[in-house]
Amino acid sequence: MDFPLEFPDRSPGGIAATIARGVSAGDLAPGDRLPTVRTLAAAIGVSPATISAAWQALGRAGLIESRGRAGSFVRERRRDWLTPRMRGLAGYGEPLKLDLSRGTPDPALLPPLGPALGRVSMRAETGSYQELPVMPELARVLAESWPTTAQSITVVDGALDGISRTLEELLSFGDRVAIESPGFPPFYDLLDALGADAVPMAVDECGVTPAALSSALGRRVRAVLLQPRAHNPTGASMTEERARELAQILETHRDAADVVVVEDDHSGLISLAPDVSIGRWLPYRVVHVRSFSKSHGPDLRIAALGGPSAVIDRIVARRMLGPGWTSRMLQRILYDLLTDAAATAQVELARATYAARQRALVMALAEEGIALALPDGINLWLPVVSERAAIVQLAAAEIRVASGSPFMVGGGPEGAPEFVRVTVGGLNGDVPPAARALASAAAHTAVPVFALGGR
Repeated sequence: MDFPLEFPDRSPGGIAATIARGVSAGDLAPGDRLPTVRTLAAAIGVSPATISAAWQALGRAGLIESRGRAGSFVRERRRDWLTPRMRGLAGYGEPLKLDLSRGTPDPALLPPLGPALGRVSMRAETGSYQELPVMPELARVLAESWPTTAQSITVVDGALDGISRTLEELLSFGDRVAIESPGFPPFYDLLDALGADAVPMAVDECGVTPAALSSALGRRVRAVLLQPRAHNPTGASMTEERARELAQILETHRDAADVVVVEDDHSGLISLAPDVSIGRWLPYRVVHVRSFSKSHGPDLRIAALGGPSAVIDRIVARRMLGPGWTSRMLQRILYDLLTDAAATAQVELARATYAARQRALVMALAEEGIALALPDGINLWLPVVSERAAIVQLAAAEIRVASGSPFMVGGGPEGAPEFVRVTVGGLNGDVPPAARALASAAAHTAVPVFALGGR
């Protein structure tokens, strides 16, 4: 058998881990055909059932696929409508019993849209292309809840749309942007698309560290992009003290006079943390983005964008040459959801439920010997010995999590600690068994990959 791997651990998990490492290392390429179950079983001296179990785990992890009588192949991950790092986050393989990889809210905890839809006009209300882009009543509700006094507030088609449009107004090709690492992978893809360079900033339990911001400013960045609450993937939230410290650095650093801060408050209404913004101290240099996807539903595709008029008004004007405005029907639905008592109560219930799930998982992991700070929001950043081995072992246990490397600028330095992201928001069942599986996978050591004939 001509196969470029050896299998020092011949258990199902060991075989699956070796194949997974072979895929990661490039020894096995997308589309490569794997040996048949019987052929590999005979070659390495195990039963066909052992190979079948390994193949099943790899299939659940989305690394291989069966094509019936044609055999099993390394999966060709073609989702051309997704950007590179978003492809790395997309779930592949057959559905599992517990999918904790998505980073999306629990659909059961979203407020129902039926009542709001019933109160929306059956006809499109706008009779002119030049009307205000934001309904006055929605603008008023947003302004009342904003963490600072924003000169201008508008609505856009989701947080990433708002951040993309903001950076397009701020950046020129070759500009540098200070950004969290770990951070949100589509941000890295966005900077690539804009021709900007990412300057990574470290994050601790209070958000971006002052030392990391100061170092990034020393590289003459044009903008700073950060998540003030329920940081994805770590669950960290910025304290008021930390925000004040970062604002002071931005105000006094010799290379920061023209730097604009963009804040992505993607989980604001389901976060336990106070609504803190650097804009409280630097109102004319901060664009704050608040998404309603986590609290009211990703498919609403609506977020609010507030900050200095010099930036916001340019974004509004540019949108008039594209989509024009965010549908006022969607705006009416959001306004209804933000002012309806039942919808507000449902969001509060979701907020408390996510917090309880985080607390339960952190406590259960502690009992398994893994001590973590309590995260905010719906995600947890789990340290593992081997990212790939953890993913394969969890897939064998019918659990899917997200790879950690796409969340790091450049995939992270070689030899750095490895992680997986766990969307605790999807953990609505029995927590202790999930914690045991996560802890076991976190401690699992990947089997080294050898070329045939070498050691």
